[in-house]
Amino acid sequence: MSIILPTISTSFIAISGILVAFGWYYISRRRTETHIKLMTWAAIFATLFFITYVSRTAFVGNTQFGGPDNIRIFYQIFLLFHIVLATVGGVMGLVTLYYGYKKQYAKHKKIGPWTSIVWFGSAITGVTVYTLLYLIYPGGETAGVLDVIFGK
Repeated sequence: MSIILPTISTSFIAISGILVAFGWYYISRRRTETHIKLMTWAAIFATLFFITYVSRTAFVGNTQFGGPDNIRIFYQIFLLFHIVLATVGGVMGLVTLYYGYKKQYAKHKKIGPWTSIVWFGSAITGVTVYTLLYLIYPGGETAGVLDVIFGK
């Protein structure tokens, strides 16, 4: 089983999270231009993650948990939490970017910190899922998304 695509997509989301952290730092220093550049790159890397992940899911499938049966349920709950967090973070990210690019700064400033926190959580849990699936335990079989989340 190849872990090249999962490694690439996980790298994209980790880079996105790091760029968001730097973007948040620079806006706190009122370095608006640097903030905009960093957040734009964070969005680009998040989009690259999404394209890579969806393509892999559509054409190859998702990797089932290959660890011990006694912790499978905990992994599945964690995975479901990650999926919800990533979905909410993605939507919040789009809204936050929209407000920023439309110069609706009051709304952008209000939602931005919350979006960053959710995005950090999504990136961290995503890297954790990758670590559990490919580094700590051997990946299981490839299956459809619902089978991976809820088991067979």
